[in-house]
Amino acid sequence: MNQFKTLIMLAVMTALFMGVGLMLGGRVGMILALIVAAGMNLFTYWNADKIVLRMHNAREVDARTAPEFYGLVQQLARKAGLPMPKVYIIDSPHPNAFATGRNPENAAVAATSGLLDILDRDEVEGVMAHELAHVRNRDTLIMTMTATIAGAISMLASYGYFFRGGGGRAGIAALVAVFIAPFAAMIVQMAISRTREYGADRGGAEISGKPEALATALAKLANGASKIHNPVVDRNPAAAQLYIVPALFGGARSLFSTHPDTGSRIAELEKMASVIDSGSAGSFGAGKTLGQEPARRGSALDPHGRDR
Repeated sequence: MNQFKTLIMLAVMTALFMGVGLMLGGRVGMILALIVAAGMNLFTYWNADKIVLRMHNAREVDARTAPEFYGLVQQLARKAGLPMPKVYIIDSPHPNAFATGRNPENAAVAATSGLLDILDRDEVEGVMAHELAHVRNRDTLIMTMTATIAGAISMLASYGYFFRGGGGRAGIAALVAVFIAPFAAMIVQMAISRTREYGADRGGAEISGKPEALATALAKLANGASKIHNPVVDRNPAAAQLYIVPALFGGARSLFSTHPDTGSRIAELEKMASVIDSGSAGSFGAGKTLGQEPARRGSALDPHGRDR
């Protein structure tokens, strides 16, 4: 099913790319866009994970450089029945995480130092289990390729308008491409990613066995991400759908958000927790509202290597 989704996504994104080429350069522009899109799809399939990690200036860590974090991911991968992914830390105060890679054998997971600073160990475990669920569900290829190709469509539209310039029909077509192409790419991203997050939440709760920890992590991350800029998303908004929570400064929400409502996700996790342990049902969510950060207990991990 996910392979079918990937093929549909590639077809739609390629059509969008060709549409921009047609509007900017006529039939010749459309043919050139098709050739470029075919090459881009092939290149992105093999290299999208590297592009995304380089975009974030992520640094790879191992059992020597980040023993607690690496060991936590290793334990979760074993429980999920997955090969050990590469593990990265992004030195950024923006609290978020994502997974990437074309398949479980070539997967990578990454968390920001901001995330590791504000979450306790159980919460980090819930978040990384969520990311490994994306890997197990083979969502990562769709996520990564959508982000990179959508970004390319946006750049093509912008550069096309800049270089085409002028007035008349050509200028109008270029102006339409600037607004329509990125918007259409965003719709494709939204359609792919919203239901995927619920699936990863369920999978992450099953892998870690701690749905309540993932729920409190989502509340903390949604609150923190709304207060701290993400420079990668500022440069390339298409990257927003990679993360576990929306990377929107100021807590902006809209019909076109790439993520489902965080409060709804927390409510689903609360239901799971009540099934796992009916005696504690509702205890971790009582009195908490979306965006209200639970009391901080301090991180059990050390993203900056202060203990080394």
